[in-house]
Amino acid sequence: MTQAGQPASGRLHLGSCPDSWGVWFADDPRQTPWQRFLDELAGVDYQWLELGPYGYLPTDPARLADELDRRGLKVAGGTMHGESGLHRSQDWPSIVDKTRRVAALTAAVGGQHVITLSSSQQAPSHGRYIRAGTRYAWGYRLGRVKSGDGAAGAT
Repeated sequence: MTQAGQPASGRLHLGSCPDSWGVWFADDPRQTPWQRFLDELAGVDYQWLELGPYGYLPTDPARLADELDRRGLKVAGGTMHGESGLHRSQDWPSIVDKTRRVAALTAAVGGQHVITLSSSQQAPSHGRYIRAGTRYAWGYRLGRVKSGDGAAGAT
């Protein structure tokens, strides 16, 4: 119980993400198909999810919203997966572009966060690195999705 007399679970929202189903890439045929992931997620009574690698789930906001709604799922956040360009300035423009696409899709389906994974995360089921790079101690970063003038972006 909390101090206010409410169970802690009343304030805690649990969710999951595609990598819990072995999904590390948008288009690897060895991974769980996205429809099965959403069905199984809903089937075990999760209500929240993180979108996983951009392109794994549908990137059309209307279609994604429909797929989530019919399963009773809500988006907690989108993911910038395997992109970390602070040490690779030549990659910065493409990383910003992808971040904007992830943020726009996330905001369009009700998510409020973009989760950034470091560039040297290894996919355990595939034994390969998403992208070689420096392993950062911070691991994850959260950024709020803004949509003030209709254009979403990550901060």
